[in-house]
Amino acid sequence: MADGSLAGLGSVKGRVSEAEWNARVDLAALYRLAALNGWDDMIFTHISARVPGPEHHFLINPYGYHFDEITASSLVKIDMDGNVVDETPFFINPAGFTVHSAVHMARDDAHFVIHLHTDQGVAVAAQREGLLPISQHALIVINGLAYHDYEGIALNHDERERIIADLGDKKLMILRNHGTLTLGSTAGEAWLNMFFLERACKQQTMALAAGRENILIAPEAAQNEVRGQTRNGMGGSMSSLAWPGLLRQLDRELPGYDA
Repeated sequence: MADGSLAGLGSVKGRVSEAEWNARVDLAALYRLAALNGWDDMIFTHISARVPGPEHHFLINPYGYHFDEITASSLVKIDMDGNVVDETPFFINPAGFTVHSAVHMARDDAHFVIHLHTDQGVAVAAQREGLLPISQHALIVINGLAYHDYEGIALNHDERERIIADLGDKKLMILRNHGTLTLGSTAGEAWLNMFFLERACKQQTMALAAGRENILIAPEAAQNEVRGQTRNGMGGSMSSLAWPGLLRQLDRELPGYDA
């Protein structure tokens, strides 16, 4: 478009399957929610969704657009080699392809993958001890949290193997010196995982203002209790309750994602 806007982009709803369209709407909603929460990084970082079906395609944002602009129709469909597979005027960020293709390739449950560079997420990613068990939010996610060491801007495809190995069977990851990553079988699960992880990181950076020597680590018995209470993670009833409310919030405050 001449003005660079996504507002007048034609809808692709009539030329994709119902399942793909639903994934597009949920993914666009995730982008808008990240913007609404101040978790975007201008045109950088990425959120992706696997396209239902046997082709191993996934959807990611068009490079150059802010998260609050993303619509269901503007998302770019690519294959696991980074090739754009549907006609589009847009292209993608190569670094986003490396990180997200790694997770989608390795994990059948990774229908949605969120990767952020928030101030608080990067701050904790730069701390030697990582996420500390000092808040309820941290205790909820810490048992399902993995770590991956920084290797530079994610342009080397051979890093994918190490990301996969470090992630293992977990659904949350801190990319050291870099940011945060979560996945989910639904958009709601991926979002709730990230919500608790990011909130825990923010709480930790605020608490550390008092000095590490003044930090209160949660009692081991309490840590074990929360571990048992949250062994099933953020999926199921919690995410299914939260997601419709999040969409209602978007409809009020940042509509247009489902175009």
